[in-house]
Amino acid sequence: MKNIYWAALHLVPRIGNRTLRHLNDFFGDGETVWAADEKTLAQSKCLTEKMLSELIEFRRSFPLRQLEKEFKHYDVKICVETDENYPAMLKEIFDPPFVLYYRGELKAAEDGIGIVGARSCTPYGMQIAQSIASQLAKAGFTIVSGAAKGIDTNAHIGALKTGRTIAVLGCGLDIAYPQENKQLLLDIAKTGAVISELPLGTPPTPGNFPARNRIITGLSRGVVVVEAAKKSGSLITAELALSEGRDVFAVPGNIYSLKSQGCHKLIQQGAKLVTSAQDILDEYRSFSVKSVKEAELPSMTAEEKAIYDYLSLTEPKCTDEIIYKLRIDVSNIAFILLQMKIKGLIKETSPNFYIRQQRCVE
Repeated sequence: MKNIYWAALHLVPRIGNRTLRHLNDFFGDGETVWAADEKTLAQSKCLTEKMLSELIEFRRSFPLRQLEKEFKHYDVKICVETDENYPAMLKEIFDPPFVLYYRGELKAAEDGIGIVGARSCTPYGMQIAQSIASQLAKAGFTIVSGAAKGIDTNAHIGALKTGRTIAVLGCGLDIAYPQENKQLLLDIAKTGAVISELPLGTPPTPGNFPARNRIITGLSRGVVVVEAAKKSGSLITAELALSEGRDVFAVPGNIYSLKSQGCHKLIQQGAKLVTSAQDILDEYRSFSVKSVKEAELPSMTAEEKAIYDYLSLTEPKCTDEIIYKLRIDVSNIAFILLQMKIKGLIKETSPNFYIRQQRCVE
């Protein structure tokens, strides 16, 4: 398997991106490094004495072929910085990962937009993330996010409807995290990519995620923050984006919502305020804007239209309130709401509570 030696070297204690890069510059490929004797390795001056001794000891008993079998079993491929399909924009960041593990397809030329936000998001945030991601993917962008609960998950779901998306994990690719996104990650790999800089078997510990965020930034022209509290990992991603010269966009929310305080802070600091995908496309005029428009609504009865107009995109309304405000026959309300759910007009956020479902062209 191509690059299996780099994957093995990546497991050696103390050997990180910088050392792997120096080894590649000196030896040319991973197999040569793996086979080099102690004297040649020392002559390269890429390794400290401690690193050299650990490498020699590590490879004596390391089951290289077993590692290769594991990659095949999990359908994971290996890409290094010098490969043709290594993402060009990722090379531009500080300390890019020398080794990337991935499922799906990596592309050197990728027009990415990162979409990040709160794990514990509101129905408003969920709808905005899906809508913006779907429309941007339709226009030709690749949506990049971290596959976490909340905004990340909804960004991937929206992008899958119309185009390509990349999930960047903070664990090894043999681990589905969060577990409920296992099928989503499989779906992403079919048309996009699931990637990580972490070796197989690496658990999703908190310390992995700040480093993961720099990869999201590195793959993206700009980063959209949909919902974020004052102290949020999404703000770290936004700061990384700024430090790398990437654009930062923020979606405003309710001024009283704690989950939007981080977005409002970003806007105050100069992030571009975003209310639709069109605001982002206006920054990148080479992308098609014709495909970004609201979908035509399906036909509705008079009662369905009244309910649709009454419901909010952000604040769920209960069935009793709908009946009282619109004077709808109690005996018909369950059937009407069911038909509206089937048509994709409304969404039930919790038992007997509904919001309007935002719609876009698929």
